[in-house]
Amino acid sequence: MIEKVITLENVSLVDFLGTENINIKEVASAFPASKIISRGNEIRIQGQTPEIVKINEIINSLLAHYNKYGKVTHENVINYLEKESNSETVPQEILDDALVYGTKGTAIKPKTFNQAQLVQSAYENDLVFALGPAGTGKTYISVALAVRALKNKQVKKIVITRPAVEAGEHLGFLPGDLKEKIDPYLRPIYDALDDMIPAEKLKYYQDNRIIEIAPLAYMRGRTLNKAFILLDEAQNTTAMQMKMFLTRMGLNSKIIVTGDQSQLDLPKNQKSGLQEVIRILKGVEGIGFVNLDAKDVVRHKLVKAIINAYDKHDKKITP
Repeated sequence: MIEKVITLENVSLVDFLGTENINIKEVASAFPASKIISRGNEIRIQGQTPEIVKINEIINSLLAHYNKYGKVTHENVINYLEKESNSETVPQEILDDALVYGTKGTAIKPKTFNQAQLVQSAYENDLVFALGPAGTGKTYISVALAVRALKNKQVKKIVITRPAVEAGEHLGFLPGDLKEKIDPYLRPIYDALDDMIPAEKLKYYQDNRIIEIAPLAYMRGRTLNKAFILLDEAQNTTAMQMKMFLTRMGLNSKIIVTGDQSQLDLPKNQKSGLQEVIRILKGVEGIGFVNLDAKDVVRHKLVKAIINAYDKHDKKITP
């Protein structure tokens, strides 16, 4: 066993190590074969050379992050550890840089490694499928990417849609036309836009059809050029609807399709267009697939526990 000592100079120990050294404890838990001790402004690493090299690289990356931002959060540490353990990496600037700034000045950026992969995939591909359970940020990050593209004049409009499938409720009993009936189901989209665009500007965008939020049925027969198009809740599309939607893509447009295959609301005898299109388009150049999971959940900590519990239950009953 060998030992390496890292001396922290000109560093606020609380801002770097975290409250009660939680940041270093997180690093230590990722490398159980090694011993990491934090005393004063020294970090001692004891173990075998390959692991010590990895730990040293992670701590140096965290120091670089601290020198740039003045603080290292527990979330930052998890992201750096995930980056180290994942064979496919994303540039650090994607993890660090804001997609947009919210209406309250908050930087909106990927909070997990898989969310960063979604951002990178959207930069590299014109069509991206973001798949994962509720709360993983797939819709929120997708909306942020769309708003960023609009603000940077990369597109001239945003179109956000979803299938009008009832999640155990009855749209027919609600007042109004199809769009008015489905608007409550699009509330997460509106909430995300409210976070990112001031109310008056958002109203202007919607009044002038620069941002359009509509049921999937309204997409038929259209060609969408220079648009950022988001299909949400795609697990509830039929095969025909999915093909119709994807073929709306015009010149200089981008599409992100989000879906949670564990929350299917279609009739039992109806095939999911999302499940089918994943099989058909897998491996096609220019199309990206990003899978998010429980570790990407950024809601209440119990949401992650609930998803994991359901996953275990589903595995038990799967024949």
